[in-house]
Amino acid sequence: MTFCEKPPSFQFDASPSQLKTIMPYLKVYIHFIWSTKKRIPFLATPKIRTKVWWHILNNAASKGIFIDFINGYSDHCHCLLSLKSTQNIEDCIQLIKGESSIWINDNNLLKGTDYSHFDWQEEYYGVSISPHDIDYVRDYIKDQEAHHKIKSFNEEYNEFMNSHGFQEFK
Repeated sequence: MTFCEKPPSFQFDASPSQLKTIMPYLKVYIHFIWSTKKRIPFLATPKIRTKVWWHILNNAASKGIFIDFINGYSDHCHCLLSLKSTQNIEDCIQLIKGESSIWINDNNLLKGTDYSHFDWQEEYYGVSISPHDIDYVRDYIKDQEAHHKIKSFNEEYNEFMNSHGFQEFK
C-alpha cells in the first residue's frame, strides 16, 4: 500500500456490551520539576515542605491525578506523576501548581518567614520515565535533602537540561 491509497476497511467484531469493557492499558510516568518564583527559598523548612507536599498529594488525588512520589527542597519541587489516558500534562500541572500556590497563601504558610506571598515559577521541566527506571527516580526524589547539601538547584537544573537535550530560548 502506498501513502495515498485508501486503507483497507476494518470491522470490529464486538457487541456494544463488550465495547464498554475495552479500556486502554497505559503506563505513562513523567518526572516533573518546577521551581518557586525567581527560585526564592520560600519552602525553607522541612515543616513547610512536608505540609506542602502532603497537600499537593492529597489535592491531586481528589482531582484524579496520581502522584507516585513527591519531594523537593527550599526552592523547587520534584513530582513523579502517572498520567491516565484522559489527562493532559498542562492541565495536571496547572491544577497542581495553581491550587497549591493559593493554598499556601490562604493558609499563611509563610508566616514567620521573610516572605509574604508565594508563587511557583511559570515554567516546568518534564521528562518521560521508563517503568524500569521508576525506582531510581523515586530514590532520587526521596533524597532531595541530602542531594542539595552538595548541589544547588541551578546545578541540578543545568544537568537535567543538558542530559535530556533541552535548550533554553531567550
